[in-house]
Amino acid sequence: MVKGEIYKDIRGVVKPEHSALIIWDVQNMLVGRIFNKEEFIKNNTELIKRAHELEIPVIFTKITPLPEKFESAPRLARGGFPKEMDKSMFELTIKPEDSDIVLNKNTASIFIGTNFEMMMRNAGIETLIYTGIATEIGVESSVRDGSNRGFYNVVIKDAVSSGNREAHERSLKNMELMFNVISKDELLNLWK
Repeated sequence: MVKGEIYKDIRGVVKPEHSALIIWDVQNMLVGRIFNKEEFIKNNTELIKRAHELEIPVIFTKITPLPEKFESAPRLARGGFPKEMDKSMFELTIKPEDSDIVLNKNTASIFIGTNFEMMMRNAGIETLIYTGIATEIGVESSVRDGSNRGFYNVVIKDAVSSGNREAHERSLKNMELMFNVISKDELLNLWK
């Protein structure tokens, strides 16, 4: 891969022509447990609308359990997913548009077991902008993994959430040390 331009300020990092918006696991089973549900849905909806206006790719991730025989031992040791769980719990609370991509995944990193990285490289995407659930699990794992793979990463602090507010806040503090963590309004201002 040829090294692209080096963006030293946030305005360059979030340029629409080389950014993608990642909406991490906004499934019914998770959205129903977060501490800031109304603000979270509103902020994500506004970001998605603006991304569509600017023709920024929007990628929704979706937890997709594997058949038990193929599931990892550590996940099964923690109980896995209940067999009797209603399939509607896996549906996305925020509905994607036809132009959006829904990426089924089985891990807490967008890069493991998917074609995500190839898709982003093929599209010339250098910056991954993250929203979704849970901040301290899949969002932080993917941001760290993305950084290790040479992507710019931005976390929208008021468009991510968790069922555990303390873990969410601790994760944001950790990520602020290494990555761009900004608000929805800051991003929308940069996208004017």
